[in-house]
Amino acid sequence: MATDRLQKVLAAAGVASRRASEILIAQGRVTVNGVVVTELGSRVDPETDKITVDGEPIQADVSKRYVLFNKPTGVVSSLADDRGRRDLREFVVSYPERLFNVGRLDADTSGLLILTNDGDAAHVLAHPSFAVSKTYVAKVSGLVKGSTLRSMKDGIDLDDGPIAVDRVAILGEPSRGETLLEITLHSGRNRIVRRLCEAVGHPVIELHRKSFGPLSLGSLSLGETRDLTKVEVGHVLALAREPHDEEASDG
Repeated sequence: MATDRLQKVLAAAGVASRRASEILIAQGRVTVNGVVVTELGSRVDPETDKITVDGEPIQADVSKRYVLFNKPTGVVSSLADDRGRRDLREFVVSYPERLFNVGRLDADTSGLLILTNDGDAAHVLAHPSFAVSKTYVAKVSGLVKGSTLRSMKDGIDLDDGPIAVDRVAILGEPSRGETLLEITLHSGRNRIVRRLCEAVGHPVIELHRKSFGPLSLGSLSLGETRDLTKVEVGHVLALAREPHDEEASDG
């Protein structure tokens, strides 16, 4: 197990200079594995120890990379598709690390995917027991009524159990027999948004995931990637460390 001085690890993570990191430690603002550490000579293992500053997790292991990707439709969420379809490889070729996707989006769904080489965080975030809020924009067939929105909030029975959305709203004015919905829910059951909309009589025409927990695409264009900021990485690490006991997996 490779260890290093805590202040050196904080400096390498970009938290502050080594001297400023020593002050943070002395002030009791740094924890290691949930315990406040004030001893400047303390040694930690960046690969395994969980370090926070002012309660916010930091990326101690700088070999880990976290990337936001706006997946286009027609791309499968795989790094090696055995059916010859367009996959994620073309979008990660410029990264020296071997990145893989956290969860999946259907080939005909566009939007936010996290790519990383942090296997532990990826496993937790994509695990069926993990539930994180996700927001989708869905173009659906038909003119959606207010009573339908209420039904989606109250809960709909599907063949694999009931499902209710956290929030749902109509975006803009329906046109040409189509309605644009913004849907937020925690469940990640297989094709859940499509099955939910189908169940209320409004099949999905187009589907796009715009946010995953605290992460959002912002102005990132389709097919583009960017590294997460230090703040965003902290959010991801905090999510991965939270207890989780609900259903969820992919969009």
